[in-house]
Amino acid sequence: MPVLERDPSRDQEDPSGLPKLPVPDLRQTLDVYLKCMKHLVSEEQFKRTQSIVQTFGAPGGLGELLQKKLLERRDLKSNWVYDYWLEDMYLNNRLALPVNSSPVMVFPKQNFRAQSDALRFAAHLISGVLEYKCLLDGHALPVDYARGQLAGTPLCMNQYYRLFTSYRLPGPKTDTLVAQKSSVMPEPEHIIVACKNQFFVLDVVINFRRLNERDLYTQLLKIRKMAESEEEHLPPIGLLTSDGRTEWAEARSVLVKDSTNRDSLDMIERCLCLVCLDEPCGMEMSDTNRALMMLHGGGKYKNGANRWYDKPMQFVVGEDGCCGVVCEHSPFEGIVLVQCTEYLLKYMIGSPSKLVRAASVSELPAPRRLRWKCSTEIQACLTASASKLQRLVENLDMNVYKFGGYGKEFIKTQKMSPDAYVQVALQFAFYRCHGRPVPTYESASIRRFQHGRVDNIRSSTAEALAFVKAMTDKNSSLTEPEKMEKLWDAIKAQTNYTILAITGMAIDNHLLGLREIAKELNLEKPEIFTDETYIISNQFILSTSQVPTTVEMFCCYGPVVPNGYGACYNPQSDHIIFCVSSFRDSPETSSDMFVKALVECLGEMQDLCQKRNTQAKPCNSTERTEDASKAVKNGGKT
Repeated sequence: MPVLERDPSRDQEDPSGLPKLPVPDLRQTLDVYLKCMKHLVSEEQFKRTQSIVQTFGAPGGLGELLQKKLLERRDLKSNWVYDYWLEDMYLNNRLALPVNSSPVMVFPKQNFRAQSDALRFAAHLISGVLEYKCLLDGHALPVDYARGQLAGTPLCMNQYYRLFTSYRLPGPKTDTLVAQKSSVMPEPEHIIVACKNQFFVLDVVINFRRLNERDLYTQLLKIRKMAESEEEHLPPIGLLTSDGRTEWAEARSVLVKDSTNRDSLDMIERCLCLVCLDEPCGMEMSDTNRALMMLHGGGKYKNGANRWYDKPMQFVVGEDGCCGVVCEHSPFEGIVLVQCTEYLLKYMIGSPSKLVRAASVSELPAPRRLRWKCSTEIQACLTASASKLQRLVENLDMNVYKFGGYGKEFIKTQKMSPDAYVQVALQFAFYRCHGRPVPTYESASIRRFQHGRVDNIRSSTAEALAFVKAMTDKNSSLTEPEKMEKLWDAIKAQTNYTILAITGMAIDNHLLGLREIAKELNLEKPEIFTDETYIISNQFILSTSQVPTTVEMFCCYGPVVPNGYGACYNPQSDHIIFCVSSFRDSPETSSDMFVKALVECLGEMQDLCQKRNTQAKPCNSTERTEDASKAVKNGGKT
């Protein structure tokens, strides 16, 4: 029988021949840390931090001891930061997965004329998943190569092999990322289909033969009928997985006391993925509303219980055409999710649905409904989980906005990096809204190294601040060329830090490693990590990520702090899709306000660029003002 065990891959030497992640020079990291934080804290606080950092990095001091131990760890591990990073970023986080952690990919709206169309779409999608799984099983997936600054460098492929074999097991204090390990005679593979808050086992291999698309459609029809026959009688057990991780771990420990529940949990935890057949949500299918439905399912009154958030891949097929993927983020990064979903969408476009062919298995056994035995304690947990999810649903403020003024092609004509340009625009917009700079997170892939995941690009640079001050100060005496020079300085600073991050030389992973190695040595936490500046440095009020796609879809996620923004963007040739999220209960933030400012700032940056290139056709300023107003008036609906 396949069993679940802690994912062992990160402890093993990578056979790919990729280099190990380097440990940056201690002095360099401390200098960059001070440079990153000088303009983000008060002068008095910065002086205290300077003194603390100087003591930590002094010759023969604590910093050098920890650095030495970190170098020893690098020699022993295939990736010295992986475990530290995974636990700090995900497994130790006690917040609920929906909105707070799990990103989603939103597919183009589907025009289903009938319920059967949605089931056909789901069958076609499952067929694509099985094709992709075959590529993974045969290690036939082409190697990814870096683009941009390190174009042509091969990248680590390990994350792909966790797409359909991983599971995030809740724990009272920390979660565990586990991987399915097959025995000599593995059981037939299965997926779990969620329908009307119930869960069904859909075997995709019967009598040693993989089900074709017609068979899959037949089985999905059976599941739909079975779900309708017992709709009111089974508990919405999936709600428990939407709760805080400690609360879910406690509820799970009660569930497993019963053998029926243990069997049901086992089938879910070992499945390839989930396919969630959603009911119509009763809302206009705008980009913003579809994003909301993917992020939280609409809560207890819609499809919030029709999920199992611990599973890395949940494919959602809504009867109203709202479709996409919900991703448990701990096993892999966004680019891996993009590559997989793009394969599936292209498969479905390029491979016509094969439902006309007769089923090759005349009598398929009915899919099995998973049963649950719920004590009064579990019923109380379900009530509490439903209430908390509903509060999360009501609190999320989302604006998905398609900026049509220009896209990455215009930015390239200015000889600028589109990503760096957008990051500076985000700094500009935040400053216009809030009048201050804040610590900013932008994920940077370090997959050019063994078992590489990400480090942080600290986009809130001193150069970006100088530019946005020049653009927002009405009393500024700077000329347009001088402002343009400051924009160039900001772009260059962002680009330079990006190179630092993707080459393994950024500061966040390094500081994390020094902090955790001190904990392993049972040392008192070094003062550099209890200092107010370090605490502020890790409160990412602006959490950003570029997730580009080559097919029509977009990625989004929630803020990572209560008074922050999540800002995911997808630059295309002639437009940019922005997905901005915040929480309604924060008096400081507003997604509509941020998007309105962003539209204005992008326009002003274009004007600035075009004044040195009068041949380029300027964007009509009246149209731009109307565009910004529409971003707020329509709530970002496109």
